Amino acid sequence: MIKKLKPFIFSLVIVIIDQVTKALVVAYIPENTVKYSFFNDFLRIVHVRNSAVAFSLGEGFAMPLKILLFIVLPVILIAFIAYYIVKDEKEFSLFDKYMLAGFVGGGIGNLIDRIFRGMSVVDFISTNNYGLFGMERFPTYNIADASVVVCVILLLISMIFFKKGKDNE
Repeated sequence: MIKKLKPFIFSLVIVIIDQVTKALVVAYIPENTVKYSFFNDFLRIVHVRNSAVAFSLGEGFAMPLKILLFIVLPVILIAFIAYYIVKDEKEFSLFDKYMLAGFVGGGIGNLIDRIFRGMSVVDFISTNNYGLFGMERFPTYNIADASVVVCVILLLISMIFFKKGKDNE
């Protein structure tokens, strides 16, 4: 049983890094300001709050709908994914389970913000997009967001290009 829970160490590490970095941002960077700029303004460390989800979708929703969509449904999704991490399924390799755990860690990191920071998430990483997709800068994000995106991409690559099953671990 302990072996099945090992991927959750990855989830815990992501939650800790996410929450520590957000706490530092809140403590040392005034909201809606840029504190640092690196690599010829490619990377900025800022402090903004997002009261919606990706790309500020749902910002104008009523509070009961926000609670349903931004807290209740994510909790259900995280529980469902956590179940698949510990379930003995041959369709998920150990790598896949760790990527699912990275998704869970990112989800929990943002859920903590929504629950304890007044339904808003602390975002602080701003990167230059050089006009790609019509945006000068990519929407500001955090460690939890990055974990979700990177782990989902790696999981999709794994599922598309690599054979599944315990034999491949």
